[in-house]
Amino acid sequence: MDAMSQNDVTTRSNRGQWENTVEGRPELSASFPSKQEAVDQGRATADELGSAHIVEDAEPTGAVTDEG
Repeated sequence: MDAMSQNDVTTRSNRGQWENTVEGRPELSASFPSKQEAVDQGRATADELGSAHIVEDAEPTGAVTDEG
């Protein structure tokens, strides 16, 4: 993907919280307890600003959850 544009909204996981960051507009950034809430709000914010909404997959945490 090309460089972020002004007002583009990115939804990503950050230490167990989901956050939306708005390129060039830090005052519009917000954190959410669930991915779905963050995605819904991120999409709404991007629509309102006429910008793109990017959802990044969560990075592996390094925690072992299944020793199988």
